[in-house]
Amino acid sequence: MTPAAASPRRRRHDPGRRERIVDAALRVVGRDGIAGLSHRTVAAEADVPLGSTTYHFASLDELLVAALRKANDNLGRALRGSPGLTDPGTDLAGVLARLLGAWLGGGRDGVELEYELYLAALRRPALRPVAAEWAEDVGAVLAARTDPVTARGVVALMDGVCLQVLLTGGRYDEEYVREMLARLLNEGTEPRAAGSSEPPGERTGT
Repeated sequence: MTPAAASPRRRRHDPGRRERIVDAALRVVGRDGIAGLSHRTVAAEADVPLGSTTYHFASLDELLVAALRKANDNLGRALRGSPGLTDPGTDLAGVLARLLGAWLGGGRDGVELEYELYLAALRRPALRPVAAEWAEDVGAVLAARTDPVTARGVVALMDGVCLQVLLTGGRYDEEYVREMLARLLNEGTEPRAAGSSEPPGERTGT
């Protein structure tokens, strides 16, 4: 036996492999749902050996935690990057309604994927702390313009609006959402005419 044959095979240096596995998990869930996720399907999607997924993530819950943490910061990032949230002279309700509409309109598949991972926490307790991070992070951003209690209410309203739009396939009504947010934030707003305040998601179309 030659020295070369006797020496163990050196692991190829691949510092981005963990991130590629997480990205592959997101693609698998987006295509096949949580039920289609396994170490084997993710390894095939990422084009890595099966042992690589179990090396970086001992369980599927660990992999889902990493995927959810990567997926659920898109809206929070948009909020943190908006100058309208730090300027006390801006219409906060209008800024939030506009940002929420841009998030929903930026790609329905991506938003649905985020919510599928988010709602998976109902049956997977390991995901619950990460799912709660979204509300906590967004609430912390909003607390700079309001108080923590009101910020929590705003997050709940925005969350509910997103779920209604996604589950019913309806059109996002930015003006309706702005009006509801303004009421919660106690900002001045003129009520719509009777019969015109249709909840988001009840009307179809684009």
